[in-house]
Amino acid sequence: MTKTIRLTAAQAMVKWLSVQMTPDGERFVEGAWSIFGHGNVAGIGEALYAAGDSFPTWRGQNEQTMAHAAIAYAKAHKRRRVQAVTSSIGPGATNMVTAAALAHVNRLPVLFVPGDVFANRRPDPVLQQVEDFDDGTVSANDCFRAVSRYFDRITRPEQLLTALPRALRTMTDPANCGPVTLSFCQDVQAEAYDYPESFFAPKIWHIRRPAPDARELAEVSELIKAAKNPVLLCGGGVIYSGAEETLADFATKHGIPVIETQAGKSALAQSHAMNFGASGVDGSAAANALSVDADLVIGVGTRFQDFTTGSWALFQNPTHKIVSINVHGYDADKHGATPLVGDAKITLEALSEKLADHHSGAFDAQSRLDWLAAVDRHCADRKGGADYRPLDAEVIGAVQRTSSEDTIAMCAAGTMPGALKLLWQPSQGGYHMEYGYSCMGYEIAGAMGLKLAQPKRDVVCFVGDGSYMMANSELATAVMRRVPFTVVLTDNRGYGCINRLQMHTGNEQFNNLYADCRIEAQPEIDYLAHAASMGAHALKATSIADLEAKLAEAKSSPIPTVIVIETDPMQGPGEAGGGFWWDVAVPEVAASEKLQKARAAYEAAMADQNLVN
Repeated sequence: MTKTIRLTAAQAMVKWLSVQMTPDGERFVEGAWSIFGHGNVAGIGEALYAAGDSFPTWRGQNEQTMAHAAIAYAKAHKRRRVQAVTSSIGPGATNMVTAAALAHVNRLPVLFVPGDVFANRRPDPVLQQVEDFDDGTVSANDCFRAVSRYFDRITRPEQLLTALPRALRTMTDPANCGPVTLSFCQDVQAEAYDYPESFFAPKIWHIRRPAPDARELAEVSELIKAAKNPVLLCGGGVIYSGAEETLADFATKHGIPVIETQAGKSALAQSHAMNFGASGVDGSAAANALSVDADLVIGVGTRFQDFTTGSWALFQNPTHKIVSINVHGYDADKHGATPLVGDAKITLEALSEKLADHHSGAFDAQSRLDWLAAVDRHCADRKGGADYRPLDAEVIGAVQRTSSEDTIAMCAAGTMPGALKLLWQPSQGGYHMEYGYSCMGYEIAGAMGLKLAQPKRDVVCFVGDGSYMMANSELATAVMRRVPFTVVLTDNRGYGCINRLQMHTGNEQFNNLYADCRIEAQPEIDYLAHAASMGAHALKATSIADLEAKLAEAKSSPIPTVIVIETDPMQGPGEAGGGFWWDVAVPEVAASEKLQKARAAYEAAMADQNLVN
């Protein structure tokens, strides 16, 4: 006779999650972030309290940002460990939809457990319930369906017996990895069921490594042998596969230079001789020159996002071909690429064996050194006067000069992602960027999650005043939990990045910088006082030299440090950039001569797009 244990559904979920293990003997789901409400406090809240240290709970300030912390945690662990996030129904749940979209776009695992309405419908409609006049099964949590890799609504306690293993199977699948949503009806959380004891036996979850198909391997091998100017495009899949050293060995052995996406940056240290830097819209002069001439672009673990490809206008060699090495066929077949489906590490090893001693070697090594010299010049302290506002590049230079091999630069949206992709020179693993969704407000919460995952690393979070205003509350959480990291807050008095894009597309400056918002009184926001009010160590830097001193001071702080510095919103990457076109539609009909010229330039650029190879 099967032995059973009687538990509420919420207790069973927490107990089961607490014994799902990694091969290293750690919990795969490392606890839960939670903000309680009437949809989860009585059921899930009781279960989490009873679990104690066997499945820890952390309180956030906002459902979206605590989910961002969980996502950063998973990213920092290369998708080998995750966290759960639970909320009430209604606004608590829908606050997390943006974070779920972020995780979905970036292929990152996180377990969302929003409370849901009553399955028994007795108090229908319950507080915060969204009613569909034509479908009684719909709730607000159906918003998660579009942004979840796996979605399930728990309407009976025994459904956990299948739903939970499916959730973990999704989050540990390298091809389908992404967010999972278990929409948990609040009455069901409290209902009891006799679960089999065997259901709670510890289980080790292994990440599979699919090997490449022999025919695809042979085809790609021949393409590489025939190529005169091949280039390797390194995406985030290289890091998630743990293929950093494999890529370095492959590039060196076969003489194929490496260029990077946002997600792939720091798979190779910038000091590596084969690393030519960023690709695309925010790319380096060295990398983009390679891309323009390349007759074979070998993507490794990349989605071929528009920033990476210059909206598919970057690869201009008329005979160029695309190869896509990816664990998922969806990505491997994009834009007419020759697919090579498989784990990045296993596939590169097999491909290298197939290539034997083949060495391409047709690239200009000096161009990489020339670009790095330009970066150093651009990031140098210009030593401006009392009214001078430094460039973002100078800020990056200051952080670079005070960094070490343990420093991780992280960011998400605004000016800094492009500037950091171009200018930051990381050690291996020294870069953490959320740019698949480019979500303003990820930065501070993400820095906390990153530091929790990598407590021995020096985490520096770059955030603009626009993103800081959008989501800063987890700074208080980091202070409460004594999670130390450094926030470099660049104040350019508005949305400087989009203001420059607005100008570049022929438009007038409008509604981005505070000065252009048609308001009578300009806001004077004291970010220093605000950060201090949440308990952070708050400092104001008055110059680049002062910023370097403040950065050194921050390293000894046991709590988060926020360093505020005013910057110039108008300046771009200068000589260090090889920036490329980005497809942002310009109005076809306009009275403005500037807009007419911008439209003409836009139409000319579209002619260079190679949408299908």
